[in-house]
Amino acid sequence: MSDLPRKAVTRTAKLAALPLGFAGRATWGLGKRIVGESAEIVGRELQQRTAEQMFKVLGELKGGAMKFGQALSVFESALPEEIAGPYRAALTKLQEAAPPMPTRTVHSVLAERLGEDWHDLFLEFEDKPSAAASIGQVHRGVWHDGREVAVKVQYPGAGEALLSDLNQLSRFARLLGPLIPGMDIKPLITELKDRVSEELDYGLEAQAQQAHADEFADDPDVVVPAVVHQCDQVLITEWMEGIPLSEVISDGTQEQRDRAGQLLARFLFSGPARTGLLHADPHPGNFRLLPGGPEGEDDWRLGVLDFGTVDRLPGGLPTPIGDSLRMTLDGEADAVYELLCEEGFVKDSIDLDPDAVLDYLLPIIEPAQVDEFTFTRGWMRSQAGRVADPRSPAYQLAKQLNLPPAYLLIHRVTLSTIGVLCQLGATVRLRDELEEWLPGFVLEEPTAEEGAAAEA
Repeated sequence: MSDLPRKAVTRTAKLAALPLGFAGRATWGLGKRIVGESAEIVGRELQQRTAEQMFKVLGELKGGAMKFGQALSVFESALPEEIAGPYRAALTKLQEAAPPMPTRTVHSVLAERLGEDWHDLFLEFEDKPSAAASIGQVHRGVWHDGREVAVKVQYPGAGEALLSDLNQLSRFARLLGPLIPGMDIKPLITELKDRVSEELDYGLEAQAQQAHADEFADDPDVVVPAVVHQCDQVLITEWMEGIPLSEVISDGTQEQRDRAGQLLARFLFSGPARTGLLHADPHPGNFRLLPGGPEGEDDWRLGVLDFGTVDRLPGGLPTPIGDSLRMTLDGEADAVYELLCEEGFVKDSIDLDPDAVLDYLLPIIEPAQVDEFTFTRGWMRSQAGRVADPRSPAYQLAKQLNLPPAYLLIHRVTLSTIGVLCQLGATVRLRDELEEWLPGFVLEEPTAEEGAAAEA
């Protein structure tokens, strides 16, 4: 590939081939069955070819198409197993790799942004990228002070390509929807579009990453690389080794899975409380397991990368989330319903039965009802199936609920994190993290002064 495909007509044609390809292969599969091949064998071949084409198109285009693929990949645990298998390998590849940008283009960007003598800033610089993402790729190097660094270089034309892809994908949202049952694809694409300008701004990303690096500098469980240098289209941070979470998902021990799951949940809820920021891109490519946790070298820490998308929450996660969770667990149907109405989850024109709302919510928050919970693909599929089945009460009720804009990104990040926990098959003490970090989840006892004032 000579350069990031930028011409709208070229990219549109490639994206248009995705849904057309699905239809064409279905016809091919029917033809094979007519001439006597096993439906099971044909089905497997069909899904494998579809997965291969999806990765090829999304990976080559990078931009918004790859971003969309990464967002979808964390939900593959909701797919029926016979469909999920072939997609899993293809989508997981999107989290760790994509066709690279030509070396001459990388050098051109570095010369333009760091100066013609950019090579003098490094003791070493590897031309071969170590990772590729939706809007940039990462090169390993050694900074002039001896620190090992990750050099993220933005693809030229990334912004234009990102918006072009997402606009095109939104037109195909209805056709792509069946990939993930129970999930409305169009709002996901809209939300990704809303974040484009922010993700392209490496200055904002550097600020968010350094805020986390400072806060977690002495943390025994979570590691965030510090920012070394930043300028337009280039972000240089400390290098971080470790086992990619995608490898833990595919080959990790149960001990690694459980530890990764616990720390992922801890980071999800502690991050906003400690930094006022929510890391909003929780796909496995952005996390690593590193040795050297609290119990020594045989223990594990969680390394966190890529702060290009964050939600700014100065007061931490909204207290109504913790309040509603606590009251749902306590069976306070009327109080939960009243709070959902106040926060805009139920529009004024809608009238629902509070007990029915409680029945809808309880299975979803099952992991918070027990001391520890094992997240599985089967559990995720059951939740997705419950909401996706038009015959179920959950489906009918979900259609009447509203997701206020202030909660949209929080909702997606939480769902995505749960998707990763299910991919890990991790046993997690989620309630411990909620009690420690989620405002409103634990009803605080009044102080002696407050109690005396109330009695007076």
